[in-house]
Amino acid sequence: MSELGRLIEEFLAAMRRENVSTHTVRAYAGDLGEFLRYFSPPGAGPPPPAQLDALALREWLGRLYSHGLSAVTLRRKLAAVRSFFRFLVREGVLPANTARLLRTPKAPITLPRVMTEEQANHLVDAVAGDKLKQAHPVRDLAIFELLYGCGLRVGELVGLNLDDLDMAGRWLRVRGKGRKERQVPFPGKAATALERYLAVRTVSSREAAVFVNHRGSRLTDRGVRGIVKLYATHLGADPSIHPHSFRHAYATHLLAAGADLRSIQELLGHARLSTTQKYTHVSLADLMSVYDRSHPRA
Repeated sequence: MSELGRLIEEFLAAMRRENVSTHTVRAYAGDLGEFLRYFSPPGAGPPPPAQLDALALREWLGRLYSHGLSAVTLRRKLAAVRSFFRFLVREGVLPANTARLLRTPKAPITLPRVMTEEQANHLVDAVAGDKLKQAHPVRDLAIFELLYGCGLRVGELVGLNLDDLDMAGRWLRVRGKGRKERQVPFPGKAATALERYLAVRTVSSREAAVFVNHRGSRLTDRGVRGIVKLYATHLGADPSIHPHSFRHAYATHLLAAGADLRSIQELLGHARLSTTQKYTHVSLADLMSVYDRSHPRA
């Protein structure tokens, strides 16, 4: 294995030791694998990291531009390389992070598509009605109630363990990005759905996961996505709805009801307030839409 390839493997191993989410590690592994292949011409190995100067990195980024990749994808790939070079500096392999000299592509401001309160409640109520006659309707309802009632990421939902539940106080201990823990309250309907599910949850005593599949093992994020898509397609007539749609709805509906932005930031587990502020733009866009439809002078 080349020196560059070995160092990439060491970087990914360090990310896993630091409890970085598996999704992020997988994305970085793919991006850095492409980075390694770009600098590995046919019949030759890649250069040592010390030879990857700013000019070489700009040529690599220019090739990505020529492929017509979106600004969001370019930013992700550049973030992976910058993190890798930061690791090389920390390990004493490089004196400076030359990847920091690359200009970050500007991404367009996009607003998430958000379900209305009526749409979100209609879908959750339809799941409660057990119209699809699924094998685990009680579990599925608890999943929907927590997604919409707590604004959890899908990884946070499937990562819940039994000892993370405070049923008396109605609190969840949630492990977010970077394994940062936060406390999230859950509403009465979610508490009722959880109690009903826990009463019928049958697994071995060694399984700590709250949500399990038909084999009694921890439910995966892919499994939850499949469950949400099934119900959204057949009950909500909208297959584009996914678990994160409920997180967007949770934040937007809280904001519309008067919750302050700092509180929403804490509930969502956002490291930066700017990440939460996109929901103010969503609310303003909805407000303008209502105005355009309703005001006689619009």
